Amino acid sequence: MNKKAIVFLLVFAMVIVACGDTTEEAAVEVTEEEHDHEGESTLEQVQERGFLKCGVSTGATGFTEVGDDGSYSGFDVDYCYAVAAAVFGDYSKVEFKQLTAAERFTALSAGEIDVLIRNTTWTQSRDTELGNDFGPTTYFDGQQLMGRVSDGLSSSSTLADIDGLRVCTNAGTTTEKNITEGAGLVGATIELVTVEAFSEAIDKFIAGECDIVTTDGSGLVGRRAVNDALNDWAIFPQSPISKEPLGPTYRSNDSQWADIINWVVYATIIADEYGVTRANIDSFDYDAAPEMGRLFGKNDGELQTKMGLSADAYYNVVKQIGNYDEIFSRNLNPLGLYREGGANARWTEGGLVYAPPAR
Repeated sequence: MNKKAIVFLLVFAMVIVACGDTTEEAAVEVTEEEHDHEGESTLEQVQERGFLKCGVSTGATGFTEVGDDGSYSGFDVDYCYAVAAAVFGDYSKVEFKQLTAAERFTALSAGEIDVLIRNTTWTQSRDTELGNDFGPTTYFDGQQLMGRVSDGLSSSSTLADIDGLRVCTNAGTTTEKNITEGAGLVGATIELVTVEAFSEAIDKFIAGECDIVTTDGSGLVGRRAVNDALNDWAIFPQSPISKEPLGPTYRSNDSQWADIINWVVYATIIADEYGVTRANIDSFDYDAAPEMGRLFGKNDGELQTKMGLSADAYYNVVKQIGNYDEIFSRNLNPLGLYREGGANARWTEGGLVYAPPAR
């Protein structure tokens, strides 16, 4: 019996003895206490609650954006929707929680969110010290810098060119550590200005309170596009100063939930490999592609029910959200970010986007 039931019975008994006909009111009060989830898996908690709690950024152009009507969109947001589609068959059953870089891991470990999908870099320290595990990389990024063309900077500038400059970035991020180490290695002396949210760093850059702003390259491209500053702000160096593999993060030692999240990502990648889209998913020849049939619950051998999901869980992901290329193109192409020729291209086209087989 859970804690709520025990407390309810004790109070109910006392009320009967003491108050006679006021039992109904007391019962209503007590039953509003929170349910004890001890012993329940993450999947069971999410299903019982009826919606997914997904941690996202406070604002990252192309990855997490909030419309005037309160609606969420973006590359990371779509993967939150994808998880909800897999678990519930309805992508809309998700509650978003915007988190700063400093808040994100605490919120995850405290159970305030079920999964973190917030331009978060997979590193050794985060993997071992914070009680987190990382899912498949959804976006291969790298840190770059952005400065003003009017200050003599260009896409050909190097890390050494920031000597003596003020650099703005987020506190408590890999970005902060990378720029500090990188500047030291090339003998550049910088004044580091750290802020809580990257939007604050951009505001300071625009106000002239710093000469350089630095974060993942995708973030800089997005900010430059939003501010219509293609010819005024230069992003450099051409080769990023770090590796920034971004993807979903969840609590350690929760293999069932990890498998579900991982295969949400893999399903979008495999669908892309086969050319299965939202438009043709119901006309695709699954007999000619048994792997897709298994993954979408169309033929024998599906494994989704063994994961605690419905057989068509990953069919729902692609039907409602799209394959990897659709998610990427819809959110990032408008910013000038493309898969072709980069790390986010398909593995068959020289990129790193790859999924294990569904069998």
